[in-house]
Amino acid sequence: MAQKPLRLLACGDVEGKFDVLFNRVRAIQKKSGNFDLLLCVGNFFGSTPDAEWEEYKTGIKKVPIQTYVLGANNQETVKCFQDADGCELAENITYLGRKGIFTGSSGLQIVYLSGTESLNEPVPGYSFSPKDVSSLRTMLCSTPQFKGVDILLTSPWPKYVGNFGNSSGEVDTRKCGSALVSSLATDLKPRYHFAALEKTYYERLPYRNHVVLQENAQHATRFIALANVGNPEKKKYLYAFSIVPMKLMDAAELVKQPPDVTENPYRKSGKEASTGKQIPAPEEEPACQFFFDLNEKQGRKRSSTGKSSPHPKQPRKPPQPPGPCWFCLASPEVEKHLVVNIGTHCYLALAKGGLSDDHVLILPIGHYQSVVELSAEVVEEVEKYKVTLRRFFKSRGKRCVLFERNYKSHHLQLQVIPVPLSSCTTDDIKDAFITQAEQQQIELLEIPEHSDIKQIAQPGAAYFYVELDTGEKLFHRIKRNFPLQFGREVLASEAILNIPDRSDWRQCQVSKEEEEMLARRFRKDFEPFDFTLDD
Repeated sequence: MAQKPLRLLACGDVEGKFDVLFNRVRAIQKKSGNFDLLLCVGNFFGSTPDAEWEEYKTGIKKVPIQTYVLGANNQETVKCFQDADGCELAENITYLGRKGIFTGSSGLQIVYLSGTESLNEPVPGYSFSPKDVSSLRTMLCSTPQFKGVDILLTSPWPKYVGNFGNSSGEVDTRKCGSALVSSLATDLKPRYHFAALEKTYYERLPYRNHVVLQENAQHATRFIALANVGNPEKKKYLYAFSIVPMKLMDAAELVKQPPDVTENPYRKSGKEASTGKQIPAPEEEPACQFFFDLNEKQGRKRSSTGKSSPHPKQPRKPPQPPGPCWFCLASPEVEKHLVVNIGTHCYLALAKGGLSDDHVLILPIGHYQSVVELSAEVVEEVEKYKVTLRRFFKSRGKRCVLFERNYKSHHLQLQVIPVPLSSCTTDDIKDAFITQAEQQQIELLEIPEHSDIKQIAQPGAAYFYVELDTGEKLFHRIKRNFPLQFGREVLASEAILNIPDRSDWRQCQVSKEEEEMLARRFRKDFEPFDFTLDD
């Protein structure tokens, strides 16, 4: 017989509005039946004493549900919690304590951490420290059979929770929230994580707690931030859900992944192959920006092992284009004079109508639509080209920015644009992309350094991503329309290269003779860095 789920309510900052909260709970229970528990995160008390609370404290007013609350987040309300280890505040209202684990009679396991983050000693009475987080981690994770917890309650949001996920609205999760809470959530793997304090509602897409194809499947985590009770904007402050305790669930049912699951927002590294169902590719752009012809080989190629061979090992055959492709190496449709270097699996070509004379593209020799679809050997050589180009441009006093737009294009074009070190910093470039994205209502997500695009984009999915010289990446999942020249427009802006008139490649074309001259010059300059040459 299946275990009957527990019916729970979670609430954001009450801030002393007890009547509003409990009247709302009564209305919900009258309509939908009784719930087992109410869990409150954020500021339970207001900053000033209230006669309303006295009525609940003395029993004049009754609380309609067993309620568990977190402790103070500021000095003003510390006095409301007389026992730091937890106590009953009123009939049916229990303060859980500063930190710990609450296990119900059903086996439901709730981990709680009261207060806000503090890295200073002594730690204020309304804060938690790295030691508090470490002791919670040790308490739970030291047993080999530990798989995670059912619920995690914190008042602050975890920092970076928005990575890879849906928009968190006005809250910038790169700047706000607690890194200690992020660390705790990473280790405890809660099935539900509730937080507050930001006066807004945010239900993040569920995220996975394992690396696909490298680790055994684990349950997903749902993060929900709740608004303040009775807010005038009517943002959601009460969340109803049902849950069967983890220890009573069938293992296969527990690890079943939701269809909209994302990569873990706190994971900073780890390779992961995407294994999702293909989505139809977007409509092809009628006119391409770059033109190449590769009927002839330019010098001998070297195998990926570094040894020279006239017959290098053949890679797995890539998919064939549906028609003529401007970028496939063997295509008769293109002009060869822009090609400046050829490897085993990839080649470099000058951009037609480039932002600068040394604006180049990394392209796969075979037909691949995007980085996500590349085979392992092609990915390896793409990375070699990236590293080599960074060294090359650094020697010339420049840093390079890479971007890919997998939208209205058939063949992967990894744009590499050098930016003089003297003109701006990496942070300036990053801020320029984020600012212009916000102005155009484009949601750019920051991806941790060393992460893989394959972790968050499936083959066939439309996207745009930028890679900075530090390895940081910004990612946008294209759902509708997307400005085709967005990457160029940002880099051509006054904040970066200050050449706004060159944002459209069509306005930057030069004669074939000049293109040949630029290609010859690039080949000569690049030769000392060329890893494809024989030793």
